[in-house]
Amino acid sequence: MHQHGHGDPNAKKLYDMIQDMKIAMMTTVDADGTLHSRPMYSQETDEHGDLWFFTKVQSPKLTEISRDNEVNLAYSDPEKQNYVSVSGKAEIVRDKATVDDKWSEGLRAWFPNGKDDPSIALVRVHPARGEFWDSPSSTLVHLYGYAKAAVTGQSPTDIGDQKKVDLR
Repeated sequence: MHQHGHGDPNAKKLYDMIQDMKIAMMTTVDADGTLHSRPMYSQETDEHGDLWFFTKVQSPKLTEISRDNEVNLAYSDPEKQNYVSVSGKAEIVRDKATVDDKWSEGLRAWFPNGKDDPSIALVRVHPARGEFWDSPSSTLVHLYGYAKAAVTGQSPTDIGDQKKVDLR
């Protein structure tokens, strides 16, 4: 589905995992150096592997990104026991054609004036690195792991897949 052009063989799995995780916690760096996180609704990933988010122009995150464009995105699907972290550089996009292209009617809840709302901006994240955790989600698997740890004092050996991914 995605043609991201990344050389890392785990990139496809990472992007496939986040495709169904619509909410990411976006972390930026505040003026005093502290980290600031907030939930953001993910748009479709583009052909380059960039991640897109709608926001309002007056949002503090845009000031933070203008000052320091390093961001982290954390995705979570506890039901499937899938977790993804992506770090990269953010860019503020105000291009009307891109807004039109990425717009969906569900966004009207945040932008009641529609895609022509002058307060709309996009945050484009160019991923550099990622990491994912893909654990078995079966309750029986978790119970087995707990029982093994309780009896043997050792962690289960098959707790899922964890990979670091180069996304540049």
